[in-house]
Amino acid sequence: MFIFVFLIIVILLIVVIQLQSPTLKGKIGESIVNRAINKKLNKAQYHLIKDITIPVLDHTTQIDHVIVSRYGIFVIETKNMKGWIFGGERQKIWTQSLLGKKFKFQNSLHQNYKHIKALAHMLELTDDKFHSVIVFTGESTFKTQMPENVLDKGYIDYIKSKKEVIFSISEVYEFIEKIELLELERSRETNKNHIAYLKMHHKT
Repeated sequence: MFIFVFLIIVILLIVVIQLQSPTLKGKIGESIVNRAINKKLNKAQYHLIKDITIPVLDHTTQIDHVIVSRYGIFVIETKNMKGWIFGGERQKIWTQSLLGKKFKFQNSLHQNYKHIKALAHMLELTDDKFHSVIVFTGESTFKTQMPENVLDKGYIDYIKSKKEVIFSISEVYEFIEKIELLELERSRETNKNHIAYLKMHHKT
């Protein structure tokens, strides 16, 4: 009986530790956004490509969600965070305040801009054909005024609000095909190489 209880406790501890993992938190946040997109956006008009890694010169960049539509290409960065969030459009570093502690992280708009530049280069498009969207999931609260494309709710309505037709249907299919053709294979090796690059350049 003691061994059985001990094993249960060990399993619970492993689960708790895993739930605290930044990688797992990120995947949970991405899953929430993916479900909302699939449920609330018309698949005939908005094509979702999720969790992709694409080559950029001598490195790679990882993108949570790309939505290709006639209204432009939406590039979505997801943050699954708790606590208070402080930041501004032009600030290089944003801050999370949680349980009396402060944690710094890169301005998500700047991070997503790099994703857009990579996709723009790949698809041979200008930046104005893209829409940057930052989505905070989890129990977080903005404590500073955020730009209209940084959201904790209402991001589906924000996407739908973009009504100007930018691409033809044939162009949409062309972009989808090109992204799916050029994205790197989903594998442990791809993730390992991408994480190694981030550590080297951001000292994380």
